[in-house]
Amino acid sequence: MSEPMLVIRDLHGYYGKSHVLHGVNLEIGQGEIVSLLGRNGVGRSTTAKAVMGMVAARGSIRFKGQELLGRKPHDIARLGVGYVPENRDIFPDLTVKQNLMLGMKSARQKGRWSMDDMYALFPRLKERENTPGGVLSGGEQQMLTLCRTLMGDPDLIMIDEPTEGLAPKIVELVGSFLKEVEKRGISILLVEQKLAIALDISERLYVMGHGHIVFEGTPADLKDNEAVRKEWLEV
Repeated sequence: MSEPMLVIRDLHGYYGKSHVLHGVNLEIGQGEIVSLLGRNGVGRSTTAKAVMGMVAARGSIRFKGQELLGRKPHDIARLGVGYVPENRDIFPDLTVKQNLMLGMKSARQKGRWSMDDMYALFPRLKERENTPGGVLSGGEQQMLTLCRTLMGDPDLIMIDEPTEGLAPKIVELVGSFLKEVEKRGISILLVEQKLAIALDISERLYVMGHGHIVFEGTPADLKDNEAVRKEWLEV
């Protein structure tokens, strides 16, 4: 693996007095897709939120050699970390185009991505460019929130449950979108419950159980490890 872009060591995370993460260790290389798998409530989303400075945490989170713990979410975003939350956080009253423009890094700095790139990745967004975000379908909103985050030109993008509740055809679209993002050298942390998409697009996988990592390996390793799948992933 190349020099890691993100290195998490002995990460503990808290919601108030509730101790959710218990010494998480995880790393992501440059331009690598890594999936974080596990059942609901084991701490996957909390891990992503800790990286973004959105939950109380201790330990170490280093991004491109810089410690992130203690920094504010907007400072972390400026350093090059993108985050797509599970709730598809779009602006419902703004059009598709306005939502995308809000995601842009700044008028002065040219990012890797243009509006045309977004429309090429998801032609449906081009068709709906002047439609308010609130009337889009769930799949279209997911495309929009992914593209809006990319417009900020992150070097690492963390995506929480992007295929939740989507039709199989849209799930496929999301998968090809993530592969396209990876081609441009952007690292991806995919928080997912669906094993199929994670096995298909990830280079490495972590499985989480009760706030710590219980498995780390390649998709082939996980396919071979029935015990881990049974205990930590299958419902």
